[in-house]
Amino acid sequence: MILLGLVIGADLFALWQGNHSYQLLGKLIDGLGSVTPQEANQADSLYEASGIVQMATTVATAVVFVVWFHRTRVNAEVFAPEYHVKKRAWAIWGWVVPVANLWFPRQIAADIWNASADGKSRSRALLNGWWLLWILNLIFGRLASQRYARAREAEEIKGAIAGLMASDALNILAAVLAILFVHRLTRMQHEKALRGPVWQ
Repeated sequence: MILLGLVIGADLFALWQGNHSYQLLGKLIDGLGSVTPQEANQADSLYEASGIVQMATTVATAVVFVVWFHRTRVNAEVFAPEYHVKKRAWAIWGWVVPVANLWFPRQIAADIWNASADGKSRSRALLNGWWLLWILNLIFGRLASQRYARAREAEEIKGAIAGLMASDALNILAAVLAILFVHRLTRMQHEKALRGPVWQ
């Protein structure tokens, strides 16, 4: 949860710096003010630095998240082995296998959620909302990054930065829901473990 918070911080930094670069490009395009080469270079350097920070926090968080996810899968198998459609290894490989990573982790997360619930009906709206935002950002972020890499003219760069900023905003929302998901699922498993086995 702390690392997800750092991801949000990195995204906010990228948003702030992206907005600064966006404003500078707007000045150049509209001719409403002068932008020195030093200002432009500094803005580029800071925006590039924000991307590096984003990458570093994302990779660190992804590693810890997958470890946590696998552990919750192991716990859930103890609670209710009959709920699980996929083998335990898919809790890790499901995130990295192309195409399968678009729905395998969501299915495994749903199985973990069901096995960890206390028997009462629990809405999976939080899980579904997080996964929807995650997938949208995965797709939208990839398209925005490709557009930024291809941009050459000031107008194109400005539009690409707007796309990257929208992707950052989506990622922030996804990270907030991920924090809530991690907290809720961890608490559900903790409470179920404290109750001990239920004898039928």
